[in-house]
Amino acid sequence: MPYYIAFDNSHKERARLDENFTELRDYLNANGFICYNFLEVPITQESLNPFDILVIACPDFSKLSHIEIMEIVSWVKEDGGGLLLLSHAGGDRGRNSNLSELSEQFGIAFENDQVLDDVNNIGIENMPIISSINFIPPHPITNDVSSICYRAGCSLSVIGSAISIVSSNETSEPYSCPLMCTSEPNKGRVCAIGSYEMFRDKTGGGLQYDDHPILAANIFNWLISDYRLELTNQGTEHKLPVSGKPTLQMEEYQSLDDSNSQIESIQPVDTTITFSTKADLLKILNNYMNQINIIKNSINKLIEIISESANEIFTEQTAQLIQDSTSINPDFIYEPYEDEEETESGELQTQSDSELTKLPPKPAELKQKGPNTSEEVFIKPIPSAPSKISEPPKPPKSSMISIKPKTKSKQLEVKPIKKEEKVVRTIDDLTAELDSLESKSNSVINLIKFIEKKHDDGKLDDKTYDKQIQKLQKDLDQTKKRIEEIKTTLGKKS
Repeated sequence: MPYYIAFDNSHKERARLDENFTELRDYLNANGFICYNFLEVPITQESLNPFDILVIACPDFSKLSHIEIMEIVSWVKEDGGGLLLLSHAGGDRGRNSNLSELSEQFGIAFENDQVLDDVNNIGIENMPIISSINFIPPHPITNDVSSICYRAGCSLSVIGSAISIVSSNETSEPYSCPLMCTSEPNKGRVCAIGSYEMFRDKTGGGLQYDDHPILAANIFNWLISDYRLELTNQGTEHKLPVSGKPTLQMEEYQSLDDSNSQIESIQPVDTTITFSTKADLLKILNNYMNQINIIKNSINKLIEIISESANEIFTEQTAQLIQDSTSINPDFIYEPYEDEEETESGELQTQSDSELTKLPPKPAELKQKGPNTSEEVFIKPIPSAPSKISEPPKPPKSSMISIKPKTKSKQLEVKPIKKEEKVVRTIDDLTAELDSLESKSNSVINLIKFIEKKHDDGKLDDKTYDKQIQKLQKDLDQTKKRIEEIKTTLGKKS
């Protein structure tokens, strides 16, 4: 059974499934996934439930609402959804978006910068080449990937239980900073990358670059959580919404005229309400709801037909369409402007030799006539003498500070600096932090097992193995120490 991926298209994403992500779409459709354009507004947990993965690829001058963010978080944590967040150079500030408000719910933030490297790149400094030496710690996403091109991307920050799996070069600016981060909150999984252009069509450093197809396959395979995998193995049916329709490649669609018959007829809505009992009112409201659903379904079908149509809707018959519209609206009359001429072909042409618009007459209060002439004479303001700047008064001698030599009898009294008061954290805050740290601890343990397996299989040399194990073990020890501190605090409070 295939897995379903929803590419959000309701927040002006720069990455569009049918425009500059077509190669990624076709690649995923051919490897066990089905890609959908997600058009639901607002995004809700219920509308996301049929999908296994949600992709939000660089919203452009559009922001997620707080309700949408909470709905997405609930879908990830409770329904085991896989979330892929892609940004661009400049981060949220550069794109006037708020993707970080969503990613911060999983311990990740997009920085408002751009990763540059004038040493290791494919010709331009904003297309740095990141080799596998920076893939620390090893992760299933970077498995069998030798290098990537981080095209026009921003850096990331880990602010919670997330883990950085790819970092920038030491020659990069900023250097050794996170570029890809992952998180495993509750039942779901999250991956955040600061460059959506890594997967763009037919561009340098895009999807066609070296191991980028392998990287893409690893990302989407990893985003399928164990919870979703179990549901699919059980044969759970995906009930997709009306607006969810898979995007197919190289397929002929029906024309708009041939599909008009499929649209349900919309009956006029009766706005008069007459009822005497509660049952009558419920019946009327249900009738209204059915009519609204018919309108919604008709609009969705129109959207599908228009997007699937191989022919342009507006062709040379535009003039005829305007005339037809006058029959619908008898008050509509099209008349050319006075400075337009109609050519033999029927096109409107603006006169090029038209005179410039005359300036409006001068106000009467700004002009006066001379004594013996009718010419207008402008009144110039009479310059006033500059006012003298008054000097500030000198302080009296008695108030001036006199510096006297130090004496033993009078010494300055140094007051101790007050320490900042500790922030009192509630039990709920500590419990939430404890859950987050335990999730991080489990992720680090899984990574250690993954590294040990690669070392046992001979895919990792001893030096690299020791270095990565030491780093992960140190991180694990610190996490466990903090977990014990929180448990001790919670024990005292209880």
